[in-house]
Amino acid sequence: MYVEMKHINKTFDGFQASKDVSFGIEKGHLAALLGPSGSGKTTILRMIAGLDRPDSGDILIDGARVNDLPGSKRGIGFVFQNYALFRYMTVAENIAFGLKVQKRSKEEIRSTVERLLELISMKDLGKRYPHQLSGGQRQRVAFARALAPDPQLLLLDEPFAAIDAKVRRELRTWLKEMIERVGVTSIFVTHDQEEAMEVADLVILTNQGRVEQIGSPEEICLHPQTDFVRDFIDAKRFEVLMGIR
Repeated sequence: MYVEMKHINKTFDGFQASKDVSFGIEKGHLAALLGPSGSGKTTILRMIAGLDRPDSGDILIDGARVNDLPGSKRGIGFVFQNYALFRYMTVAENIAFGLKVQKRSKEEIRSTVERLLELISMKDLGKRYPHQLSGGQRQRVAFARALAPDPQLLLLDEPFAAIDAKVRRELRTWLKEMIERVGVTSIFVTHDQEEAMEVADLVILTNQGRVEQIGSPEEICLHPQTDFVRDFIDAKRFEVLMGIR
C-alpha cells in the first residue's frame, strides 16, 4: 500500500472526529473519501496532508511513518475547493509558484509550465488572470499548480463544490483522465455519491468518524456491508452510473 492509515484517532474539543480509522490505498489509484457532512472525511484528508496531527495511530506514505513530518516534506500536492489561486498572478505564474519556492532553474520552470498548460488544454491562456477565467478553468489551473512540483500524492478537498452542475460533470471526466495520464496517487473528499462512483477506483465510506466500508464503486453499491451503507447509497442511481462507467 502506498498510503496507509493505521488505527487513527483524533479529537477536537471533546468531539471525536476519527475513531480507529484504518485503510490502505495502492500506488496510482484514485480514491474517494465519501460520506455525509460531519462524517470525518475532511479530518482524514487534513491529517494525511499534515494540517492536523492524529492523537494516536500511524500515517504511512510509501512505507514511511509521517506523523511527525511537516506537510511540506511529505511530497503532497493539495487542491482546495475554492481554487485558492493568487489573483494578482497570471495563470502561468500561479502554476510556477511552487517551483519558484523550490528554487528550480528558470528553464525547468518554463518547460514545466508549458507542459502543464498543454496538459490542462490552456496553452494559450497563460497570461490571463484568475478573474478572466471560468470556474472550470480556474480549477484546472489549481490542479496544474498542485502537480507542478511533481508530488507523489495529490489531495483534493471537494474539488467540484464551487463549480456549477453543467461544468461539474465535464470536469469530473477530465480529472479522472488527467490523473490516469499522470499516474499520481490521489485522494479526494466528496459528499456526492454520484461523483465518487463515477470518478474513483476505490471508495472509502465514512460515518460519524468511522470507516463503514471500503471497496470499488461496484462493491460498495452492490454489496453494502452495513445498514448505513445500504441507506446512504442509492442503488437505482448506480444502475445509471454503470452505463456511464
